[in-house]
Amino acid sequence: MSIRALWIITHEKGQSGTVRFSKRYPTVERRAKSLAGTQYVPVPEDCGILHPLLTELGLTDPDKPFIVARDDCARPQRSPALELHLEGRDGGALWPVLAIVQGGLILACLPLVEAPPEPRPPLPSLASVSQGLSLLTGLQSVLCGAGGKLEGEALAARMALLPSVLLQVCPLGTPLDTPQTGASLAGAAPTPAGAQKQPAWKAGLHRGRAVVSVALSEMVRSMQYGVRSRQDLWDVYGSVTCKCEVEGVLPNVTVTLSLPPNGSPLQDILVHPCVTSLDASILTATSVDESDGSAYSGPYKFPFSPPLEPFRLCSYTSQVPVPPILGSYQLKEEEEGQLRVAVSLKLHESVKNCFEYCEAHLPFFNRGQLGNVDVKVSSGQLEVSKEKSLLVWVLGQKFPRSLEVSLGGTVSFSGQMSGPADPLCTGLTAYIKLYFRVPDLTLSGCSVDQHSVQIYSMAKPRITTSRELVSAEYYIWNSTGDAPVSSGPMLLPKAETPPLSSSVFSRSRFPAQAPHRPLLPRASFSDRDSIRQSTVRPLYTFMHTERPKLSSVVIACGTSALAGLKRWERWTSDDSVFRFARTVMRAPLSAACRSSPLADRDTTFSRGFPPPED
Repeated sequence: MSIRALWIITHEKGQSGTVRFSKRYPTVERRAKSLAGTQYVPVPEDCGILHPLLTELGLTDPDKPFIVARDDCARPQRSPALELHLEGRDGGALWPVLAIVQGGLILACLPLVEAPPEPRPPLPSLASVSQGLSLLTGLQSVLCGAGGKLEGEALAARMALLPSVLLQVCPLGTPLDTPQTGASLAGAAPTPAGAQKQPAWKAGLHRGRAVVSVALSEMVRSMQYGVRSRQDLWDVYGSVTCKCEVEGVLPNVTVTLSLPPNGSPLQDILVHPCVTSLDASILTATSVDESDGSAYSGPYKFPFSPPLEPFRLCSYTSQVPVPPILGSYQLKEEEEGQLRVAVSLKLHESVKNCFEYCEAHLPFFNRGQLGNVDVKVSSGQLEVSKEKSLLVWVLGQKFPRSLEVSLGGTVSFSGQMSGPADPLCTGLTAYIKLYFRVPDLTLSGCSVDQHSVQIYSMAKPRITTSRELVSAEYYIWNSTGDAPVSSGPMLLPKAETPPLSSSVFSRSRFPAQAPHRPLLPRASFSDRDSIRQSTVRPLYTFMHTERPKLSSVVIACGTSALAGLKRWERWTSDDSVFRFARTVMRAPLSAACRSSPLADRDTTFSRGFPPPED
């Protein structure tokens, strides 16, 4: 639903007509060329469109009321869409050209047809035709006003405002909002000579008090197993989202991120294209390199010229020594159709004990419907959904003073109705998934101070900042059953699995410092030029199952990439995954791939499937 070109023409009886304004959109034109293929007809210059349009409208050759190319009865009329036969060496026909004639003013546009040229689709099925007519009608009311006709200097003055109007209502060729009848143009003004030129990506200008909102959000992921043979994994990644309402064409705003004195440096920093300058040392810290203690530790200053809409200023990762909540899950089968459940959770003392919400979900797959539930909790309340075979442990907004909570009891199942199924969670393979949000907290300690936000504006701005910690894919697997594991470097020394009657926190599982590696790669926006500076050329792909709780990730480097992929093909029947994987491996390295913290590591990670055999 876009517009390839727009023309405004003035025509007086007995004269040839003049193109007073024209606008073309190269990005839409490239889409038109891709859709039409060999039948593509480019938009001609203004001199090439004027005569065919006036001829089709019957405004040329008043002595010749009948023209065979236009008026022959064998040619079907498809009003209001005109077909213009172009003159010259290339020729061709433009369709559908929309035109509105009012007095001596002609408004015309060429919508993009998102369908093959032949056979031509019916006009009612083309949404771009309706939008094009609406755009022309709105522009007609803007130019002609309530009187219906403007001439001379009044028309020239309104023509001068058209670039600003189109930048707001049709940025990059896509109509967003058509001007209303009788709309005032007081808010739009032509760009003065010598002033800053408004870029095409900025659809309008803000008028009013300057307001800047900065929101810092960190996500934490974890896979905890509770046994020595399987190593716990966790990672932290964050993003800074801004909404800037500041006057000016290209206003200057600076946001500074700060860390506490003992905070870990931010890594894998990616910034929005609107950032104007950046210290090179900020971008060099990556999680794939061993830290030597000399990494840049802030403050991190981001000067930028913001767009009007909310945008993500930057994203980053951080290596934190411990997860916020450590847990243990033990599930044992006492007799047929009955399970004994024991869960312990402990909040780390460095985490703020003030949650917006905190819940633990215990699903039971591949069993009958939940029957009798005899489970006690030391804190919070338990909700039972028998139809979904799900226990929801609502922990509330605070952990008790001991920072430790527990759940224990038995659950039984009835074989009358089948419960939810999952091909992975069979037998004693089960998990708990935690959902929590902690306001005014980040695990990395990163924060944005209101006084550190600088806005170069005459008016005093209103600045608001916020930060939060949110869980994402936070799993605790049953330590007495099988679970998907990661074959990677050892992350954390673990103790033996304690019996059900003892506390899982009798031994310290919160070390003061521990080596850390990210859990999963993350794709984000990146600069393609920075990709080529890498000395390692990894080839890898992401493979996601339909289960949102798990992912299968294959990372291979060098010439062994395709061979490693073939070994993994035996473990899934999803052919489309491997068609996509082979395409990625044969294509140039993409920005999304390079942005992964694991891209340069010669390691194979497997989650959700058993490791391949040679």
